[in-house]
Amino acid sequence: MAALALANHLLFGVLLFGLSTALTWGMLRLGVMAMPNRRSSHDWPIPNSGGVAIVLTFFAGFAVLLYFGDEALIGSGHMIGFAVAGLGVAAISLADDLGQFRSFRIKLAAQFSAALVLVAFGIVFQTMSLPVAGTFDLGWWGYPMTVLWIVAMTNIFNFMDGLDGLAGGCGVIVALFFGVVTALEGSHFVYILCYVLLASALGFLIFNFPTARIFMGDVGSQFLGFGFAAIAVIAAEYDTSRTSLLIMPLLFFHFIFDATFTFIRRLFRGQHVTQAHRGHLYQLMNQLGVSHLGVSLFHFAVTALQGIGALALIEMDTPYRIFVFAPFVVFQVAYAVVVIRMSSTRGLLYDR
Repeated sequence: MAALALANHLLFGVLLFGLSTALTWGMLRLGVMAMPNRRSSHDWPIPNSGGVAIVLTFFAGFAVLLYFGDEALIGSGHMIGFAVAGLGVAAISLADDLGQFRSFRIKLAAQFSAALVLVAFGIVFQTMSLPVAGTFDLGWWGYPMTVLWIVAMTNIFNFMDGLDGLAGGCGVIVALFFGVVTALEGSHFVYILCYVLLASALGFLIFNFPTARIFMGDVGSQFLGFGFAAIAVIAAEYDTSRTSLLIMPLLFFHFIFDATFTFIRRLFRGQHVTQAHRGHLYQLMNQLGVSHLGVSLFHFAVTALQGIGALALIEMDTPYRIFVFAPFVVFQVAYAVVVIRMSSTRGLLYDR
């Protein structure tokens, strides 16, 4: 019976991968182009609508799960809230890709609105486990924590989508590891969402892997960031797996570190933190001479190592789980020091 279920899930994943591939191929011909500018990492116009294929494929899989996954489903209110908020993020981001607005405030307001929709439908952090302190109820603090987590991850993923294949490839790896972790923890819902997300992103990645023929645009990057953040809350509080809140931040630790480090560095340098720039560590690494492929493969390897760390984390007692982050913190600090020093020597940090 288990073997039959696994075969059905694999077949479902393959079909979604095929759908994503076909839709991305179709997006290549729509003519929605990302024009190069002084902040771009590409030198010629490239279609910018690949994220539409990711979103459409994901919700096709979500609809099938909604109608045929009776035993796997979480509460209907949670399902509706996730769908409404996710579609809202995708719609506003698509409007931005089409040039309807360029204001960061509007985008931020839309992200907060989507996060508020999510918590209004009951998808909220309720408990937290910390070393020494143990597990405690968050109470009303769970609401602002959930909103800030959702908005932060939506933007972090968007910020890290700046080189061919990097964000999409890391998203595929994270979906794979989070799916495995939640399956090992007894998931009946989140692990299915993970392979739906994996198949959706993988079909796009075929056309985005260096050298990219299409980009995912804000519609793809913001939706994926939102989706991973929301799935982490669902896995921790509403899925049968009750997966640790630490797993998703660990899997995306390199993204979180890069975005946070760059934000703080630019803030202290008096630079405009809301304006587009090429000062992220991964962008500086590329400007130092490492190819798109090289930077992306480096981040894929780091993501996989963090995935192994996540598998180790779930085998540890709760008070000690936070210490899994230690080697990744040391590595990221060393990586940042090396990249910043080399970039400073070559004059890459000015007006970045």
